[in-house]
Amino acid sequence: MPLPHGILSGCTDVIDVTDPHELLGTDWQDGSCADAHPFTWCTDESPGLPAEKEFARPLTCTAEPVTIYAGVECNPVGRPYREAVRHAREALRMGEQRALEQWMQSELLCPLASLGNDLTPPAGAVTIAQGVAALEGWLGENYGGLGVLHVPAGAAAVLGCCNVVHLEGGSARTLMGNCVVMGSGYGINVGPPDCLPADAGEAWLYVTGPIRVRREGAFTVPDTDAQSVRILSNDRFVLAERTFVVELACCQAAAIRVTVCP
Repeated sequence: MPLPHGILSGCTDVIDVTDPHELLGTDWQDGSCADAHPFTWCTDESPGLPAEKEFARPLTCTAEPVTIYAGVECNPVGRPYREAVRHAREALRMGEQRALEQWMQSELLCPLASLGNDLTPPAGAVTIAQGVAALEGWLGENYGGLGVLHVPAGAAAVLGCCNVVHLEGGSARTLMGNCVVMGSGYGINVGPPDCLPADAGEAWLYVTGPIRVRREGAFTVPDTDAQSVRILSNDRFVLAERTFVVELACCQAAAIRVTVCP
């Protein structure tokens, strides 16, 4: 079975769509990270508070589609089409979560965090507990609700050394209650500002608001035996694939570089 705490696990609201238009990408206005403000009628007795109330426009967010696929190549002699389809679908089932995490870190999380939200101090990487604390502090100040930490699977074991993360109802959570994705795809380990890999012994952690993933059912290409064979090479090629749309609350992310030594 796929890893139990990846991006398609209990941290994520996964929607199996029936309307194909939802897979073209989504746009929405997000007001969940707009600031709330204190106000008092006795402004003379409360220096520093605004005399007028403030208003903010909701953020306009966009989520682009991405297609994850697994391909199988085999000799059609003694290897029927249905067996190639089974292999391709199994490869997709086991690998789609990792591939989606790789895409998310390189094409979504890192570019968003590069917009001024790299929390790594000038002195360099911090301990993993300090990194989680900094990310949760940023999330609390910029979102205010529960969110999601994104951790490479290779750094997950270190989270238990300081009781930073515990299991709760089948999901990994911090003391603050934020959900933790521990993904093998985050092993590409890239971060701001250039989305290059961290040094050996270091890892990039990210935090976002809640995540919603829309996905279609897996399907096979081609869908007939005859079309799967290339006459020139006499080999069979079969794809299993499906499209995802990943939506992040507030369309923001922050990152920090940590050491993976306990």
